[in-house]
Amino acid sequence: MKKITNKTYHFAVIIEKDENGYFIGKVPSLKSCYTQAPTLTQLYQRLDEVVALSMETEKQIFKNNFAQNEFIGVQQLEFIA
Repeated sequence: MKKITNKTYHFAVIIEKDENGYFIGKVPSLKSCYTQAPTLTQLYQRLDEVVALSMETEKQIFKNNFAQNEFIGVQQLEFIA
């Protein structure tokens, strides 16, 4: 009987709120890993789904080991153009 082991991953997630009130979640460590939802609760559920899909895709296509980058912080900076 094959033993199934699960590994726990920790990814930084950037969450923003757009002009329409939707929450957008992005996982920079995974290619094209982002989603949106009208509430944070729904966003967290959708992030679970999209992270699982992104990880599976990266395993199959890119044979990727996932970067476990250390989260330092987020700053909102002002730029004049």
